[in-house]
Formats: sequence, C-alpha cells, structure tokens
Amino acid sequence: MTHPRRLPRRSLLLAATAVALGILSFNHTANHTAWAQRSIKVVVPFPPGGSADILARLLGEQVGKTNGVTVVTENRPGGGASIAYEAVARAAPDANTLVINGNSLVINPHLRKVNYDPLTSFEPVCYLVSSPQVYVVNPDSPYRTLNDLIAAARAKPGEVTLASVGPATTQHIGFEQLRHAAKVNITYVPFGGGAPAMNALLGGHVASVFANYSEAVEHIKAGKLRVLASASKTRIEPLPDVPTVAELGFKDYEVEVWFGLLAPAKTAKDATTQLASWFKAAMQVKPKLLNMGLYPVGMCNADFGVHIHKQFDEYGRIIRDANIKAE
Repeated sequence: MTHPRRLPRRSLLLAATAVALGILSFNHTANHTAWAQRSIKVVVPFPPGGSADILARLLGEQVGKTNGVTVVTENRPGGGASIAYEAVARAAPDANTLVINGNSLVINPHLRKVNYDPLTSFEPVCYLVSSPQVYVVNPDSPYRTLNDLIAAARAKPGEVTLASVGPATTQHIGFEQLRHAAKVNITYVPFGGGAPAMNALLGGHVASVFANYSEAVEHIKAGKLRVLASASKTRIEPLPDVPTVAELGFKDYEVEVWFGLLAPAKTAKDATTQLASWFKAAMQVKPKLLNMGLYPVGMCNADFGVHIHKQFDEYGRIIRDANIKAE
C-alpha cells in the first residue's frame, strides 16, 4: 500500500498562515465594500441655510465623493437642538446615523430636562470647525459701535431688540453674558436658526443680531450689514478693524461656536475612527470653509471627548454665575 506523503510541519504552518491571511484579506475587502455601499445620515439640529447645515452638506458631499458612500443631510430643528440630539442618541449604534453638534449639546442639560447625556449618550467622532461670533446691525442703523447700542438700551430699557438662534444656545448665553456685564435691558428675540434671525434683521424687524460670522459674512461683504464687534478672543482676520467685545471694556468676554460630529453611544470604535478619518480628510475644502468664516480644527475621537467634557463644565459655571435661565 502506498501511503500519502506526510507534509513537513513547517509546510503545514505556512499553508495555514496563507489561509488565515486570505480570510483576513477577504474580511477587509468585505468590510470596505460594506462601507462603500452604505448610506450615512447626518442629522442637523437647525434649519437649512445656517452654519451647521452648510457644513454638513459641504463635508458630506466631499466624503461621499471620495469614499463611495451616500451621505444624506436631514434637518431636525427644535427644542434648542435637543430634538435632533435625542433622536440620534436613540438611533442604532451602526455608524449609519450621525449628528452635527454645536455648543447646545453641552448647554441644554444645564438649563432644561433633556433625554440625552452629552457625556455618555454619544461617541465623539470629530470636532470639525469653530466659528467666531459677531454683533451686527443694518448699514442705516444709528448704532455705529456696540457701545452705541448699549447706550441706547440704557436710555430706553427694553426697546432695543437683539435676535439670535435660541433660546438656550451659545448665542443666547453670550448675549446674556453681555447684558449681565453691561447691566442693560435689551429685548432678546429668539429664532429657530441663524438664517431666520439674519432675515429678520435684513427685513428691519429687529435692531441687531448676534450670530455666527459664517452666517453674516456674505451680507457683510455685500454691504448689507455693519459689524459692531466680534466676540472672539482676538480680532477676526478678515475684519481687522472690528474690535472685540473685550476690547470695548468687557474683560474676558469670549464666545465661540464649535461644530462637531457624534455617533450614538456604543458605536464600534473602528467605525468612529473610520468616520473621523473621512471627515478630517474632507477638510481639504479648507478654502471654502474659511471663505464662509468656518475655521477647521480636526480634533477627533478621544481628544474630542475631552473637549466636550471641558465645555460641559465651563458652560455650567457660566450659566450658574450669570443666573441664566432657558426662557
């Protein structure tokens, strides 16, 4: 009887390794194919036309074009952005549903009951951009400076109006900080988004607006708005002649909006890492972002989580110290 020749142990090990590598290669290809075939929904907590909406669509288009995925933007405004956050917090942790977050993520829990926890309900994907804030009026406004507006409010308490997205948003809190520091009674007019607030100012329905520079920049360039002051730590580069609020006598005043991307809690780490790399790479559209007044950051995953924790603590302190209420 002829027995089959026994393969040497080394040959068997090499064969097994080859099979294993083949399986791994197949799985990698399958995973890549699965990602390429999927549709990702990015929920925006604000109406169309605002900074978050523009950002989601611009980066989503870039991510889709580069990676062969379909990125869909869905606007779900309301509840000071809480409706969108709560919806995504309840979504399946399959990396198919994300939310563009603003500072409202960490502000809301300090002011109202919400059905999400900013520190545990989400997996941080990436801190995308920051956006400076500006106080603006119409070009025919009698207010040439922010101090003019404050003086008018002191002379006629409650008659000067200021609109912004809100309530309980970054702009609302920034406005309350200014009102508290200046000891004036300015009537706050909240809108569901920055774009509607801007339209109210352009239409002459309010005296002033506190808004993202990105939402005002085109109107400023067209001469339709005058900037009274910026709320940044330093002057905005495109507006070197516009003073900061701190320069006008309100020491340490600084308000800046940041936009990030979150996935539901328990989304797999490899998925959030993949998403982070895609959206960070999409920042190559930096000239377009800068032109809109959005400044790329690209702080992702665990580092973004640290930022969220710090912002949550900081806003809690500001809200307590200024005794700010949701309404």
